[in-house]
Amino acid sequence: MTYKLHKTVVMVGMMGAGKTAVGKAVAAKLNAPFLDSDEEIVKAADRSIAEIFERDGEPFFRLKESQVISRLLDEERGILSTGGGAFLNAGNRDMIDDKGVSVWLDASLEVLWSRVRHKNTRPLLRTDNPRQTLSDLLDARLPSYEQSALRVTSAYDLSIETMADRVIDALLTRPDVLEKL
Repeated sequence: MTYKLHKTVVMVGMMGAGKTAVGKAVAAKLNAPFLDSDEEIVKAADRSIAEIFERDGEPFFRLKESQVISRLLDEERGILSTGGGAFLNAGNRDMIDDKGVSVWLDASLEVLWSRVRHKNTRPLLRTDNPRQTLSDLLDARLPSYEQSALRVTSAYDLSIETMADRVIDALLTRPDVLEKL
């Protein structure tokens, strides 16, 4: 099947929602470039995200994140994975709505926790009670994520390929974003 992508698709959602894994699968199925804002920030800073948070703080990271997202939206049409906090910024939401389309990968706390609990690469979860921190972050971020243009719900039993197909089905409801040729 051949598709024509008219706008950059921006994957948003919590850490562990599958933005990178599903985004890569969607990009492969659409024969589109896969872009990752976190990866671009790490490359530019020559440091891990955890190191950036530790050395420069979250506000500095969020500023760089906005700059990188803007550049990626301007440079190339593709599938863009963003960090979990990127969509909280109203300026980022407006920029994404203006130049692309947001797709929220909506995963429950249980699904998210099962995916992030054994990783130590999440600076925001370096707390005494990381599960509660994740729950608090999810609660605080839901109002922002709910402003996404499209929503695709995740579950334990859905493979990356199935999630990618669901994202593509959601995108096909928007002919201004994606067409089947």
